[in-house]
Amino acid sequence: MSKEKIRYFIRTFGCQMNESDSERIAGLLGGTGAVKAERPEEADWIIVNTCAVREKSEEKLFSYLGRLAQLKKKKAVRIAVVGCVAQLRGWELLQKKAAIDFVLGPDNEAELVALVQGDAAEKYVSTSWSKAWHETSPNLIRRDSPVSGYVAVMEGCDNFCAYCIVPYTRGREKYRPLRSILEEVRDLARKGYREVQLLGQNVNSYQDPDSGAPFRGLLKDVAAVEGVEWIRFLTSHPKNFRPEIAEAMAEIGKVCRQLHLPLQSGSNAVLKRMRRGYTKEGYLDIVSRLRNLMPGISLSTDIIVGFPGETDLDFEETIEVLRRIRFGNIFSFRYSPRPSAAASRLEDSISKPTKQRRLEEVQRLQKTIQLEDHSRLVGQTMRVLCLGRGHKTPHLFSGRNEGNQVVNFRSDEDPTGRFVKVRITGFGPFSLIGEKTS
Repeated sequence: MSKEKIRYFIRTFGCQMNESDSERIAGLLGGTGAVKAERPEEADWIIVNTCAVREKSEEKLFSYLGRLAQLKKKKAVRIAVVGCVAQLRGWELLQKKAAIDFVLGPDNEAELVALVQGDAAEKYVSTSWSKAWHETSPNLIRRDSPVSGYVAVMEGCDNFCAYCIVPYTRGREKYRPLRSILEEVRDLARKGYREVQLLGQNVNSYQDPDSGAPFRGLLKDVAAVEGVEWIRFLTSHPKNFRPEIAEAMAEIGKVCRQLHLPLQSGSNAVLKRMRRGYTKEGYLDIVSRLRNLMPGISLSTDIIVGFPGETDLDFEETIEVLRRIRFGNIFSFRYSPRPSAAASRLEDSISKPTKQRRLEEVQRLQKTIQLEDHSRLVGQTMRVLCLGRGHKTPHLFSGRNEGNQVVNFRSDEDPTGRFVKVRITGFGPFSLIGEKTS
């Protein structure tokens, strides 16, 4: 009699890099014969892929682990915590959460294969670092989207911004060989993918470890792959965003006229304390260059409010920059100290109510900007890559335009995986509504 297949469930917290890592983990486990469970209650193994970038992310994780502990009382299940919190907390996780069986840092996630195959009985922690890039065959990666594919090009960060934990959870920068990146992109193209998203904590510092080719060279080589029509990349650091990258974006038609470029604060005093390595004026120069080269480019950003020492005047400078640039989207957060980061040694001097008030003001302003800008798009027809049915609007299809805006639209046929023309008929603050045209 054949042995019953192991069923696994993956819960992912955090960024696109974490989502990409989970796709790789799913593929590695699938390669052992394990099958995906739709719910944790149906799984033999539960893998929790974690994010440590903010205190709130860890709070969500511990709340989820509490629910898994109750599940483990009802059935036999192995629980593995992987990713950034695993790297940060290590053995501490096992001591705090008895339900956890295994803890694996981002560089050690492939060890899950041996653990699952060996039906390991002991508690296990692995958080060692490697300078080598860990390759996963493109055929093994189990992607969530059949249309848009993540392709990791580098990992880690050497910038050590004062608030940021990434260098301590993802390590120092290491770059994937260009030949391996192109192999994965060609594999995506053969499988019908129309969009690739190049990922890394600081993609524009990329250098091919074999030839030394810079990021702009990577963009050109990826664009040369037949079948790929849209290329996006994130995340970029303004300190490393050199003019030649903007020029390459403008020259390469397949690179979307869209960029995520974290600002964090509009105050030079705060930027200096954050150790960001650029000024407000330098950031505005980058925006001006991008808009001169690519009129209509859509920009998004990250904003942190309540960093230690941020005055009302500092905060008003951030508000003024948001009004001036008019980002297409922002991700905004209250500052929270993270272990090992330099700012954790500063007094967290801004009260929680003040942080919350500032966050709400940022979000109100951005909502107003997006409503105003979206209203001007009504009546326009735009190219949209259809990703499938909408999660919140299953009666509509959903996709993204070149500016990475969500577009929900009606269509008499299923256009998933294809580019379609959509006439915009309505809008909200966070998405557009339209109808597919002939």
